[in-house]
Amino acid sequence: MIRTWSLHDERQSLVLAADRERLPEIVYFGPRLPEGENEKTLFKAYGLDVTGGMLDANPELSICPEATRSFPGQPGLIVRDGDGTPLLPKFCYVGEEVDDQHIVLTYRDEAHRLTYVARFSVDPKTHIIEAQATLEADRPVLLHWLSAPVFPAPQLSDEMLDFAGRWCGEFQMNRTAWSPGIRYRENRTGRTGHEHFPGLIVPVRGATNAQGQAYGFHYGWSGGHRMVAEELPDGRRQIQFGHAARMERQAMTRFQSAPLYAVFSNDGINGCAVAFQRHLRDRIVAFPKPDRARPVHYNCWEAVYFNHNLPELKDIAERAANLGSERFVLDDGWFGQRDDDTSSLSDWEVDPRKYPEGLDPLIKHVHSLGMTFGIWFEPEMINPDSSIHRAHPEWALGGEDQILGRQQKALNMALPEVREFLYERMAAILSAHDIDYIKWDHNRVLPMPDAAQTRGSYALIDRLRADFPDVEIESCASGGGRIDFGILKRTQRVWLSDSNDALERLRIQHNAAIFLPMAVTGSHVGPRVCHTSGRVLDIRFRAWVAAQRHMGFEMDPRELTEEEAGVLREVTEWWKDNRDWLYYADILRLDSPDPAVLAEQQQTSDGSRFVVFVGKVDTSAQIAPRPLRLTRLEADAQYRVSLRKTAEVPPTLSRGHPILKQEPMTVSGQYLMSHGLTLPWSFPQSMWVIEGSKL
Repeated sequence: MIRTWSLHDERQSLVLAADRERLPEIVYFGPRLPEGENEKTLFKAYGLDVTGGMLDANPELSICPEATRSFPGQPGLIVRDGDGTPLLPKFCYVGEEVDDQHIVLTYRDEAHRLTYVARFSVDPKTHIIEAQATLEADRPVLLHWLSAPVFPAPQLSDEMLDFAGRWCGEFQMNRTAWSPGIRYRENRTGRTGHEHFPGLIVPVRGATNAQGQAYGFHYGWSGGHRMVAEELPDGRRQIQFGHAARMERQAMTRFQSAPLYAVFSNDGINGCAVAFQRHLRDRIVAFPKPDRARPVHYNCWEAVYFNHNLPELKDIAERAANLGSERFVLDDGWFGQRDDDTSSLSDWEVDPRKYPEGLDPLIKHVHSLGMTFGIWFEPEMINPDSSIHRAHPEWALGGEDQILGRQQKALNMALPEVREFLYERMAAILSAHDIDYIKWDHNRVLPMPDAAQTRGSYALIDRLRADFPDVEIESCASGGGRIDFGILKRTQRVWLSDSNDALERLRIQHNAAIFLPMAVTGSHVGPRVCHTSGRVLDIRFRAWVAAQRHMGFEMDPRELTEEEAGVLREVTEWWKDNRDWLYYADILRLDSPDPAVLAEQQQTSDGSRFVVFVGKVDTSAQIAPRPLRLTRLEADAQYRVSLRKTAEVPPTLSRGHPILKQEPMTVSGQYLMSHGLTLPWSFPQSMWVIEGSKL
């Protein structure tokens, strides 16, 4: 007996099938199949021949590969009984719940008294497939590894793309060739991490940003993940994602993977990117005031650091408002005895030395300027030099001899008394003041991975959001150390990197766009001399890089010349004029023929309007700019295209007369996608901005 199940949308089909009572395999994941396709035939066609040196039949590459089935690769479940005895489950079919958009399959191992449940759903508008696995036992068991439902990888793929990074260098793309064995990545730092973003793109041979087939995966969990991309000896390939191994430190009766978000694209990597962007923005993130435009952001960190002085902060706030800011965020240094990073974390009470009348004078001043007010917390952390650590040293996670990070330890968020204390301190601040924004930081890795820590942090955020529903929260973890769809179920903005270096930001934003939309991606205009790189960059370049995402400023506005302030006001006004449609725009990475150019096209879903950002990161190998092809336009439609004056180029170095230097032009979508835009010459570290609309 063959059992089959399937999910379809207008783009893709996912077909699962199983022999008799066994766990199913994904026997098809790709372009939408025609109506009436015989799924039992697909299961039979999926089977492999056997030859010398093989078993008499191929073990299933199921959604949870079982060691008891002679499976030669990484199993989908590793579990022990409460006394430590290894268990080797063999699951058999129990039942199902199925409709057009959901599949829930239940399997049982009676001998070991374990139940496995796999859930699949498809969103017909965003095209994202969610897959999640649950394991239940009738007594506490110890979990080593539980994969979300396992997907096969395409055979006509030569490489996989995943993302590494570091502080101030997030979202670095790795290209790894498929070969027999495992591409194994595991993040055991206890947070999502700069080092191992939980995402994977598998392009089919010949795919680029804008064309070809590709598969995308993202694991929505904030506590550290494990990824296995394995090619078996018989050539089949599997992709597994789950929590980092051995994260469940206690025996329990129920375990659940995070959702694995998967998508197929026949529109290159951009097809995956647009699906992730829309699903995150429209299905996962819950904005407190969804009808409110994204406000221009000002953060005072790189202006004053810990040196909080009320007259100075008021002056800075006035200058920020004059530049166009609509939100003022008071960063680290307002509480306890916090004069540097060595003390006071967890002492969440206003410092009377810096604020003798409390925060109200600053907040009222900010409000009088037409800005809302936000504040910085790092709730999950504690300094040994703090009143709370002296009172409750047992609240710190890990041993006394642990290595500190930024002079701090982590609080044990699994303890209810810790969460209660943090809630009371934070709720007191939020209740006493008109605050609409929290920058929620997480500046060190954990001393050991522990899933209970992440669940505790989720519980605290969920409680605060329930009681203060109008407060927006930004996820920051030394910049981009906690960015994933799990934390973004609870927050509304991410701080992509602590680097405000526009040149580095250009590349970080470009790669992060495969998963993140503009609406949640903070990007700030930094100081003239970048504090993390020492690089000096022109205000035009800094401003236009920030205008690619949720725009803000993070510098001392007193350093600006009149000309620089004028440029910044102009770019900010452009962003405000366009932010409503850019909020919903798809970010499309363009295939640049010049390695010195990073370019993207932000376009309305109906294709009626777009803006192209062309960032020059280095000196080109050739003399003249190469034409840049656009994407996702209507071939037969006419488009009016114009170039904004966003870069200063001496006339002696840009002496030609391409039409865009002189006036807008009208050309077909076919021309723009096949030949492309020929732009004027430009210096490195500059940006061209091209605006287009369909006539």
